[in-house]
Amino acid sequence: MKEDGSLSFLVVGDWGRRGSYNQCHVAHQMGRIGEKLDIDFVISTGDNFYTDGLKAVDDPAFQESFVNIYTAPSLQKQWYNVLGNHDYRGDVEAQLSPLLRQRDSRWFCLRSYVLDAEIVDFIFVDTTPFVEKYFTEPKEHTYDWRGVIPRRKYITKHLEEVDIALKETDARWKIVVGHHTLRSAGHHRDTEELAEQLIPILEENKVDLYVNGHDHCLQHITCTKRGERIEFVTSGGGSKAWKNDFIEEKEGLNFYHDGQGFVSMGLTQTVAKIVFYDVFGQVVHHFNMYKEQQLHSFG
Repeated sequence: MKEDGSLSFLVVGDWGRRGSYNQCHVAHQMGRIGEKLDIDFVISTGDNFYTDGLKAVDDPAFQESFVNIYTAPSLQKQWYNVLGNHDYRGDVEAQLSPLLRQRDSRWFCLRSYVLDAEIVDFIFVDTTPFVEKYFTEPKEHTYDWRGVIPRRKYITKHLEEVDIALKETDARWKIVVGHHTLRSAGHHRDTEELAEQLIPILEENKVDLYVNGHDHCLQHITCTKRGERIEFVTSGGGSKAWKNDFIEEKEGLNFYHDGQGFVSMGLTQTVAKIVFYDVFGQVVHHFNMYKEQQLHSFG
């Protein structure tokens, strides 16, 4: 957080391809925008290493897809990561290991956690275990379910922890970060089994933003239900993108970009500014959120 109480950061997802599929170009523009905004940290929405996560703590992919790519001075800040489904196809414990931080101190990844940034609390959610087909129809893929089985118990406990964390926070803003989509016009559409269980918790606790990757695009959807408004932001354009793979008539869809890019967010006590950038660093969409000024009386 800056001296004036504001906070700024970048969000990128679905990136780890050793620089290919324009990953290097996105990284370059992130560095440029990061310097301009004087960012405090970076959030990754998962699928950090393709195609099958990391094989071990000493996997060269960590150097080739992360350390050697995000080299700009402005990106030498803490990276807060969540796991995606591709990360679960490798050695999950490798990405969670403190030993990885010895290779690059920027790296921070847990299955789920809370980041208290004073004016905002971030709740990082482990979404992959919610998706039924990864268990019932894994196809040729092998998932690392250590620490997740029995699945139902893991999910129930995880949802309880998210609910408690949101109820306990008195932060001005509440942002939940996960890999999978809740609301999406993109290739994967809504992740129904996740949405059914998580969205009611977000609504009840007046969450401002849900931020995800998984769909390789940038998008912004607004949903208002029972008087509660949640903004859904997809930032999954860190490398490979899917052209023309979306539905235009999706309810609440404000913006969709079927190319690479990333998102910046700037927060104060009263305003949140969310900006979407393409692979050339051009602004392709933006929106603001507002909160009333807090007034304090002195007796």
